Amino acid sequence: MKRIALASLLLCVAACRTAGPSNTVAIAGHGAISISIVPNPIVAVPAGNGQYDFPVDVIVRETAGRAVTVSRVTATVYGPMGLKVGDQSWDEAQIKAAGYSTNVPGNGELRYHFVPRKPVPDERLFGSVRAELRVDAYDDTATPTSSTTAASITR
Repeated sequence: MKRIALASLLLCVAACRTAGPSNTVAIAGHGAISISIVPNPIVAVPAGNGQYDFPVDVIVRETAGRAVTVSRVTATVYGPMGLKVGDQSWDEAQIKAAGYSTNVPGNGELRYHFVPRKPVPDERLFGSVRAELRVDAYDDTATPTSSTTAASITR
């Protein structure tokens, strides 16, 4: 019975989100992260043939004093009326292949620079487009943590 109560408590704690520069899911006593996006808003840069580059730095901060490993970074773009218009994800291997570390020391931070290139069929979309960024990580006990934040996109 104690195990069921403990499992229920852990699930409740894992489902909690805290406000701040980003929404973070964490379990007490384990690694936790917060993220921010620079610049915010993200500035779309024309790349020719209807394509745009979206240069952005993602800053991942460990906030609980315990090292974590970033396992995935996901960007999802929403258009008018909240419709999903695109997404892109980078797993741990892809982040390492790009020359970045995935290990965030306790109370430390990492900065990732991404420049996804995407087609934009109509420039008028920039007034109503936003991006949501999520970073997933885990600590040395394999306990997961994640954080999400949003940014608008301009031209």
